[in-house]
Amino acid sequence: MAVPIRWLPSAGAWSASKSCVPLFAGSSRTLRPKCHGPQQPNRSTVARFASTTRPITVKKIAGACGAEVSDVDLAKDLADPSIVKEIRNALLDHSVIFFRGQGHLTQADFLAFSKHFGKPVQYPFVSGLPEYPEIIQVLKREHETSNFGGVWHADTTYLDRPPMGTILLARELPPYGGDTCFANQYLAYETLSEGLKKTLSPLRAISSSAKADVSKTREDRIKEDAGSMKQTDFEVSHPVVRTHPETGRKILYVNTAHTLRFDGWTEEESKPLLDYLFTHQVKLEFTCRFRWEPGSVAFWDNRCVQHNPVNDYHGYKRLMHRITLEGDVPK
Repeated sequence: MAVPIRWLPSAGAWSASKSCVPLFAGSSRTLRPKCHGPQQPNRSTVARFASTTRPITVKKIAGACGAEVSDVDLAKDLADPSIVKEIRNALLDHSVIFFRGQGHLTQADFLAFSKHFGKPVQYPFVSGLPEYPEIIQVLKREHETSNFGGVWHADTTYLDRPPMGTILLARELPPYGGDTCFANQYLAYETLSEGLKKTLSPLRAISSSAKADVSKTREDRIKEDAGSMKQTDFEVSHPVVRTHPETGRKILYVNTAHTLRFDGWTEEESKPLLDYLFTHQVKLEFTCRFRWEPGSVAFWDNRCVQHNPVNDYHGYKRLMHRITLEGDVPK
């Protein structure tokens, strides 16, 4: 029997409207109700989900996207299917979710956690850990000035089936800096003019792994890795506006790091409109920013958010472990 979510009181608590329907713990979800307007439903900033063991708490960290999930041990508590379901529901609601205090996770624990939400896939350019090839190191060393993935992007959109999600675990952090920013691409699409939406609707764009905006640190890791696919480039055409397969909402699906041009257009013809979209889609009001602590975990929906790690900790090491989950063909 489904147990209703109990919303903790806070300022601006959300009440049901015709356009947005409250969700219930334990309910099945194949397509979530659409919410009209540029923002997701303004529920309470803190929600508590009932499970068969103990409740988990979800607290928004910004208006556009992002929430912290607490009262859960990712190594132990996911044996309860209701907790797995509510974590996934929180991901769909907030597009990126964060867990603190998970430094006790072993590599096996981290991989097991990821498998509750999809099939881990290997990164095409850098080899994973020897015993866990699905886990790669996202590393900036003390002497390096560029960081891995240091530009706004969604992960590996140059693949036919880009990842549905990415999970990042903080292993070693600098004493300051190294935050990660996230940008909501539902809002990026929904705030476009109706005229521009119509213009973009039929368009497709070419995504490439060889675009110059890719970070130098990724190239450094490729050079160091004897098993990497150094000579392989990927290029694919995806819709400029895709529909999220679970929420049904539309997403602006281009990004600075990998989108090369519109399909059928030259790069020169594409540049003015793409430059506008690249600037628009990462406006501050679409973003949240997460400050890492050792043992923090971030889990983002790679279909509807972009991310950008802040490179402001020169002279210090930052080591993260990353898993990406298999996605679908964008439509």
